[in-house]
Amino acid sequence: MKLIQVNSDIQAYLQATSIINANHPKIITLAQQFAKNQCSKIAIAKLSFEWVRDNIKHSWDFKLNPTTCIATDVLRYKTGYCYAKSHLLAALLRANNIPAGLCYQRLSIEGNCAPYCLHGLNAIYLLGFGWFRVDPRGNKKNVNAQFIPPHEQLAFKILDNMERDFPEIRPEPLPAVIEVLQNDRTFDEVYLNLPDYKPAIFE
Repeated sequence: MKLIQVNSDIQAYLQATSIINANHPKIITLAQQFAKNQCSKIAIAKLSFEWVRDNIKHSWDFKLNPTTCIATDVLRYKTGYCYAKSHLLAALLRANNIPAGLCYQRLSIEGNCAPYCLHGLNAIYLLGFGWFRVDPRGNKKNVNAQFIPPHEQLAFKILDNMERDFPEIRPEPLPAVIEVLQNDRTFDEVYLNLPDYKPAIFE
């Protein structure tokens, strides 16, 4: 799948924002740990991805509160839904001057039928590879996301005609995602209100 930059300025994918607060001291400190003794952006990106994937527990998998959204909150509480984990990974990468954006899929919540919801993941830009997607949501049985650029090994594949891969790379999270994560304070409240695809929210 050909990925599409929503913002043509690569600098937009390096900026600290209110959600992806890459300029926060705690984000910078952890990002510097990943960069220490590493000779390439690829190695830094791989370490960052694997740390978020393996050390931040998926809120629904582990039934953990509170709901997190802002990158530093994800780091503080060590838990988050897929969207929140992608916010933290983007912040860590941007803190090391690696362009990172947010991508979305539409997936079946239970496996192969309605209801459906959006799933959040990342796109990373590396010289020699360009943009490619990674999914830090956390591995488990039948989920094995890996960092092997330029190839994608994501957590989930598109399995039916109601599911969808969205090619857009966004420098900021979708407002609908932020709304759910900030309004619903427990993991089960979020699960009952997971955002789904509506054309208007992608405009």
